[in-house]
Amino acid sequence: MLSLLVALVVGYLLGSLPFGYLVARAKGVNIFEVGSRSPGATNVRRTLGAGPGNLVFVLDALKGAMAAEWPLLHVSLAGGLSISFAAGASERSYAAVAGLVGALIGHGFSCFTKFRGGKGVATSAGGLLVLMPLATVIAAAAWVVVFYASRYVSLASITAAVVLVIASLLLRLPGLLIGVAAAVALFVLVRHRANIGRLLNGTENKFARKGAEPKP
Repeated sequence: MLSLLVALVVGYLLGSLPFGYLVARAKGVNIFEVGSRSPGATNVRRTLGAGPGNLVFVLDALKGAMAAEWPLLHVSLAGGLSISFAAGASERSYAAVAGLVGALIGHGFSCFTKFRGGKGVATSAGGLLVLMPLATVIAAAAWVVVFYASRYVSLASITAAVVLVIASLLLRLPGLLIGVAAAVALFVLVRHRANIGRLLNGTENKFARKGAEPKP
């Protein structure tokens, strides 16, 4: 339980790093006051352009990957010594999941930005790429197809979340990872509930680059 708690807390602190806010602030913009008022990569890209938006996506993905990866590390040293975060492989796997959960909570409710945050898509992608790479690649491919077909970032993210669960089932991943996929998908759906309402009402904005007029 102690290892899970440590992984959860470290994951939360990593996830709380407000890269979207910091990158926008470096450009003289308060990301919480423009566009969708989200510090996620999509709003940064819409507001400041592809460069800052892509940078935020990579940084957000990296913090998810780090939160899931570090509990899995098992380093062999000279003289037959080894260092690992937890005693057994199974315990390290549970700690890695706890790290990703913490990162998602931190990203959505950052202690550095008065518990405001993004929707967690990039952070989820980074952590899941560590835990279930093939299923994540399949979900990412679904995101690309839906986005370029519809130009709705929200629809692409929701589709990818659902595809992740289906892929994890078809690939017969361990029950722990299927549960993680389902939990992440639920988190993404809940964070996109307003977008789902706008999609159903036909009022969701399609993605438009900086300087372009969003089209309903």
